[in-house]
Amino acid sequence: MKLGTGLFTCQRRPDDDRTTTEIYDEMLELGRTIDEAGLDSMWVSEHHFTEDEYLPGTMPSLSALAAQTENVELGTCIALAPLYDGVRLAEDAATVDHVSHDRLTLGLAIGSNPSEFEAFGVPIEERADRLADQVKLLRAAWSEGPLDYDAEFHDIDPSVSVTPKPVGNHVPIMLGGAAKPAVRRAAREADAWCAPSKLSIGGLKKRVEDIRTVREKEDIDGDFEVYIIKHGFVADSKEEAWNEMKPGYFYIQRRYAELFSGETVEELPEERKEELKKQAIFGTPEQVTEHLEKYRDALGDDVHVIFRTYHPGIGTETMKECIQRLGSEVAPELR
Repeated sequence: MKLGTGLFTCQRRPDDDRTTTEIYDEMLELGRTIDEAGLDSMWVSEHHFTEDEYLPGTMPSLSALAAQTENVELGTCIALAPLYDGVRLAEDAATVDHVSHDRLTLGLAIGSNPSEFEAFGVPIEERADRLADQVKLLRAAWSEGPLDYDAEFHDIDPSVSVTPKPVGNHVPIMLGGAAKPAVRRAAREADAWCAPSKLSIGGLKKRVEDIRTVREKEDIDGDFEVYIIKHGFVADSKEEAWNEMKPGYFYIQRRYAELFSGETVEELPEERKEELKKQAIFGTPEQVTEHLEKYRDALGDDVHVIFRTYHPGIGTETMKECIQRLGSEVAPELR
């Protein structure tokens, strides 16, 4: 079982008086800590035009993190594929792959915030088709020789050769989503699937079995990795871990509620807070390990947990200590 962390969103809470530069410096410091702690992966997230400056630039951020680290897998969780120029994404991802010495995983999803699609001039009803086209365009751009692909949503001459090619002409592509069409799309077209945090162990098991069935029936070869997002924290006690993560956790969930509804959310309902608390994994290293082992027991040793310990505004040192304990006291018990 692998264990990674993030997701860097670089949001500024209303009570945070730091500059944007200082918040990005925090991301780089935490990135170094993740690498030194021996965790398996670190991840950045993406949204646009938000008041709290949610991270929009995935590729520049990963390039900076690549320069600060040596071993850890770097990835997007998730890049909003329909909003990208596919050729530029292929170029930028290949560049990051070289800068990082072959450590990039490119996580993609269809997106769901209507205001982002409207601002970018992308019809939201085309998002699933645009994602599928992006994946094909990326594969073609990274292959040897000319593009040789007539992209549906990108007017480019198929005879051009996109450069640079990534290391080994391949960057693993991870697709997100919980609905059956999204899961099966990942099984057919990607190298990995990323499960959202809301899914129960039973829901995860059902979808993983579906992925394996699809790939077996359609004779799809190659490695396939399952990533699971879980929010959480490690501290000296369950109460302390919850109190440390709660302000940033509830803040980001409130902002997600606003992003996806298009309406202002002043405060999460109490029942939603209780639901979020039940979904999170927090406590002592032993308690967190015990909980994560349930996922390994249900899904197998190959599962890769993205344990979200980046909770905006709770303090750099607080998050560093949590990351260090994940590396020294949790990860070794799961491997």
